[in-house]
Amino acid sequence: MVSESPQVIEHGTSRSGRWLHARRTRIALWTAAVEAIMVAVFHDVSRFTVVGLALVAVLLYWFGGRESRSDTFHQASWIFAVSQLLAVIAAILAFIVFWTAFIAVCIFALVALFFVFTDRR
Repeated sequence: MVSESPQVIEHGTSRSGRWLHARRTRIALWTAAVEAIMVAVFHDVSRFTVVGLALVAVLLYWFGGRESRSDTFHQASWIFAVSQLLAVIAAILAFIVFWTAFIAVCIFALVALFFVFTDRR
């Protein structure tokens, strides 16, 4: 015999807020992934735009979403802030990887030049 316990709905939540809460991590990750791809592919979206948007998102969540009476707004602002912070991390990593690759190419070219100029036949 399976006993079903009644589901308790937390006071102050809404149907859409509960739906967003159950999926907020996935939504934030996918949003950040799409934004990181857009920054990488389309150079019209700069890293500074991503950082500025993240600042707006965090301020919106911090000053509005955390204490909001609307559960939906609370969850949406959390998703917005987290996705933008993850996009900033992706932009920073892309910047580091780009410069690391650029430095490696320069080192390889210098080593190749060294071998070319020191080759004495």
